[in-house]
Amino acid sequence: MLYLVPSPIGNLADMTYRAVTILKEVDVILCEDTRTTSVLLKHYEIHKPLTPYHQHNEHKILSHLADQLLAGKTMAVVTDAGTPGISDPAFLLIRECVRQGIKVECLPGATAFVPALVNSGLPMNSFVFEGFPPLKKGRHTLFTKLATEERTIIFYESPMRIVKTLDEIAKYFGEDRPCSVSRELTKKFEETKRGTLKEVADYFRAKTVKGEIVLVVGGVV
Repeated sequence: MLYLVPSPIGNLADMTYRAVTILKEVDVILCEDTRTTSVLLKHYEIHKPLTPYHQHNEHKILSHLADQLLAGKTMAVVTDAGTPGISDPAFLLIRECVRQGIKVECLPGATAFVPALVNSGLPMNSFVFEGFPPLKKGRHTLFTKLATEERTIIFYESPMRIVKTLDEIAKYFGEDRPCSVSRELTKKFEETKRGTLKEVADYFRAKTVKGEIVLVVGGVV
């Protein structure tokens, strides 16, 4: 059986009781970075073997993991932060498990875009999640298509690129489109800045930006 176990996006106290129980019961834990996951496991006194599972090796070890699951092993997938499969590895293994009839169960838990959306003040009855925008190829096509999107739009972005992305989206969507940027969610220096694309870009242009970022942009009215 394969468990998908969300991990805290910042505050370790956001781990659920059930998630801790599952991680203590499985045979092996698949993780993006053993160093990051070791901190979490140490905090909750979980002592289980770790296997690196990330975007650079997920294709290579897919068959091996499926064979181990078919042989009776129980595994859990965790990422550095958030829910596996949401802009993180897991899809290929889930698809293979479904194909081979291996039971898959996803636990509810932390995902950065949900609190960012709810806290944005923008409509949340209907939204589209785009993850990280392409760095080069496909960027123009994506922003052109989304410029007429009526639903609220959610992106992930790095602190190094957030100002550039805000400026670029403003060229496609218009400078006055409302948006919200949340960073360092659940951490000590958590911050949410709301305003137009231009206002928020100017705000972050004038300061050093750190932490993981969620950008929420209002749909066209």
